[in-house]
Amino acid sequence: MNGHNSSKAIVVKSHDEIMIMLDANQIVAETLILLQRMIAPGVTTLDLDRAAEDFCKSKNAVPAFKGYHGFPGSLCTSINEEVVHGIPSRRRKLKKGDIISLDFGVRYKGYYGDSAITVPVGKITRNEEDLLKATEESLELAIEKAVVGNRVADISIAVQGYVEKLGFSVVRQFVGHGIGTALHEGPEIPNFHQGDQSPRLVPGMVIAIEPMVNIGTSKVKVLRDGWTVVTADGKPSAHFEHSVAVTENGPIVLSRRHA
Repeated sequence: MNGHNSSKAIVVKSHDEIMIMLDANQIVAETLILLQRMIAPGVTTLDLDRAAEDFCKSKNAVPAFKGYHGFPGSLCTSINEEVVHGIPSRRRKLKKGDIISLDFGVRYKGYYGDSAITVPVGKITRNEEDLLKATEESLELAIEKAVVGNRVADISIAVQGYVEKLGFSVVRQFVGHGIGTALHEGPEIPNFHQGDQSPRLVPGMVIAIEPMVNIGTSKVKVLRDGWTVVTADGKPSAHFEHSVAVTENGPIVLSRRHA
């Protein structure tokens, strides 16, 4: 789940804390693998939400998003032109040709995990395939920049440069974030370059990097439900996210999925 315009403190984690966060994020990763296997025409977004909540509770974790600032679901389910924060519903059934972003987080032993994927429902258009590939690849390029001594801007430039070169646009109103004993900590992790005076990356930082990439305009709006963010032009959007620890030995992707 995204942060935006937060000026929260950066909290450096110990090795032991990062190990707990690895466990939390692996619960998230396993949940996303389970949900990906459920994706099919006719499945409702509420079905996915319930499966996510049940699975994480079976692992002694708590859904991080449920009740967060009033969010009603455990899982964010954002379909097609929905960018992020889509609310699960029994009335919303997946259709062949949809793309759905699944954003999930847990709290486990006092620490948070957070990750997101966008998956196709059956066959999708070539342009949408390219969108999903570009968004996921931009995340991997950004992770490579999460090294000690770099700045947050290096991550932002990696995402923006890659997706814009391919003709896509990055969302500016919502950004990645630090994560730890709070779901949203400092620093903000934008997917676009804001200037060079961004924070330096130091060992023990844990950050949620989450490119949100659109086929058309970068502009978005929030629907009347107060949560669901959609593209201003109604064109599809993709969202991928990993929680990443910055260490002396390079980035550790805590939420890496091992199917």
